[in-house]
Amino acid sequence: MVLLSHMQTFPAIETEEEALTNSMPAAAVRRGGGTSFFRNDGEKLYKYGEELTRSRKSTLVKEKTTLGHIDMILGDYLNHVLKEGREIKVKNRLRKLYTNNGAQWSHVVFEHPASFQTLAMDPVKKQEIIDDLTTFSKGEDFYNRIGRAWKRGYLLYGPPGTGKSTMIAAMANFLGYDIYDLELTAVKDNTELRRLLIETSSKSIIVIEDIDCSMELTGQRKKDNKEDEDDNDPAKKPMKPPENDAKASKVTLSGLLNFVDGLWSACGGDRLIVFTTNHVEKLDPALIRRGRMDRHIELSYCGFEAFKVLARNYLYLETHELFETIRGLLEETQMTPADVAENLMPKTSPADPEGCLKSLIGALETAKQEAAAQKKSEEEEGRKKEKDSEMEALNPIENGNV
Repeated sequence: MVLLSHMQTFPAIETEEEALTNSMPAAAVRRGGGTSFFRNDGEKLYKYGEELTRSRKSTLVKEKTTLGHIDMILGDYLNHVLKEGREIKVKNRLRKLYTNNGAQWSHVVFEHPASFQTLAMDPVKKQEIIDDLTTFSKGEDFYNRIGRAWKRGYLLYGPPGTGKSTMIAAMANFLGYDIYDLELTAVKDNTELRRLLIETSSKSIIVIEDIDCSMELTGQRKKDNKEDEDDNDPAKKPMKPPENDAKASKVTLSGLLNFVDGLWSACGGDRLIVFTTNHVEKLDPALIRRGRMDRHIELSYCGFEAFKVLARNYLYLETHELFETIRGLLEETQMTPADVAENLMPKTSPADPEGCLKSLIGALETAKQEAAAQKKSEEEEGRKKEKDSEMEALNPIENGNV
């Protein structure tokens, strides 16, 4: 049953023909294949002689026994429609890429074309990330129920050229979120950092790239005997500024931790916080523990599944007789997706797929030889150091060790 119109002041309507031709809206309730029409008579309404009551709390006509579902329609369903409409509007709008100059954000239109479909990585891991992002984006009620701020942290780590920045762009395009690229070295102190956080919008990704280069976060925190060993009370150690540099950042590890999951981090919602690093072992454990960085995602060297994505992207190839040769070399050699992509980049027009594959094979064989030579050199250096240590132990007097 659907209520077709609001009940205001209606003319007397006796037939469907009158309802259709009258310029005033008709008060009608449609049930299945039929429609009932009402005429207005002061404070009472009549339906073919059957008395109905006018609700003084609502402008809608409610039949006593059959219109009770209106509350549900105007409640849960209407809220659902409005929410879906807002989400569609967000996805269709122009997304923005923000950067900070001190405590001020500026932006350009975000037009990066990256997507999970074109992202070169293991498909199983890729699907896990997609599922996690989808669950998070729909998790407002869940986060409210468990009493946590609606945010999630991602730590992306791995060698240079493994797709960390591309992953962030794919995440933003998948969710329809803006990106705030935070440059920590341009932030004067913890107060400015907090101000920047407050000015970010919901449905956004806050990114700190190469965080190991932005601050002294190597885990070498100095602690007095009286200091609490728990990571909830980290040492307030600022970045090491050049001497006499008044403009150097004084952001501390404590300030950054509060930025990630302190009280101020709950201002707004539906936000991701993403850190990237080439050296995860250098980061302070307090910064990357679960609850701050909820997902740790390693982006490593190119495997065969990632190569197939690149071959499809660059050469429109699903299979080729040279694929098995490349599979074997990738299992023996470490090459980043960026290096693989460069070798697959067509150098002629029209493209020569087989020539590109042979170029990649040559690069992989060269990398394999270089890796073997480096390993041999390191082994020889290790044996030499071991021999020198033995000589020092046998001749302590000559070496001045007595």
